[in-house]
Amino acid sequence: MSQPLFDRAALIGIGLVGSSLARVLRQGGLAREIVACARRPATLDTVTRLGLADHVTVDPAEAAAGADLVVLSTPLSAYAEIGRRIAPALKPGAVVSDVGSVKAAAIRDLAPLLPPGVHLVPAHPVAGTEHSGPENGFAEMFADRWCILTPLPGGDAGALDRVTRMWQSAGMRVVTMDAEHHDMVLAITSHLPHLIAYTIVGTATDLEEMLKSEVIKFSAGGFRDFTRIAASDPVMWRDIFLANREAVLEMLQRFTEDLTALQRAIRWGEGDKLQDLFTRTRTIRRSIIEAKQA
Repeated sequence: MSQPLFDRAALIGIGLVGSSLARVLRQGGLAREIVACARRPATLDTVTRLGLADHVTVDPAEAAAGADLVVLSTPLSAYAEIGRRIAPALKPGAVVSDVGSVKAAAIRDLAPLLPPGVHLVPAHPVAGTEHSGPENGFAEMFADRWCILTPLPGGDAGALDRVTRMWQSAGMRVVTMDAEHHDMVLAITSHLPHLIAYTIVGTATDLEEMLKSEVIKFSAGGFRDFTRIAASDPVMWRDIFLANREAVLEMLQRFTEDLTALQRAIRWGEGDKLQDLFTRTRTIRRSIIEAKQA
């Protein structure tokens, strides 16, 4: 890229996703200057050691001052407080974005706080691992994954274009949709599966000690997959379930009804019903592989 997309990019929160984005900005020459902000000085020491930013600070307002891009990569529950702190420091024309998994809550907490002339472009790069911290980030994490943007009606087209090009430069396929629709889609594709994984692993930990040791010793692929999902950041997922509670509860109710029907089929030996379900779900898996999202 001949010209950077941004002169000064401020990353508030520099864990797995934030540090991966820092690597993308650095390697692609997308920002002339990168500022990283985190609550813990030890985290910023790691950022400095890894060369992920030109400047580091524990103060969000200091990070945002003079930036033409500010990206929040913190738990959702911190958005409102960060928004209040950075608002006076934001320059006219600045773009504020995020990487959160619940977009209606992001808009609710940030939009009213931003001064006129500052453009909010909420984003959700649908990528990640169960690991956290800047040392675990990597630029390739976003390659061939989807990034969902939920721009506000009447928002600035130039700001949307720059955020789109940034995520495309990371190798992502970018799509836009309404925030509420995003939250409903992610409730079934991401949030409910995490809730189920946390529940199954929690059930295993509640087993009496001898049986629990056998569960761990003889873990098959299915249980290992659940434990990987359940190892995700607990604070982040606490916030996701609370911020997207209506959509998650709707999908959880549907799942509970389907689970009851499956329980009945097993009880009454209805093998045809079981085979029909398993055949349909295998087709979904094949579709995911064909879409290169496996």
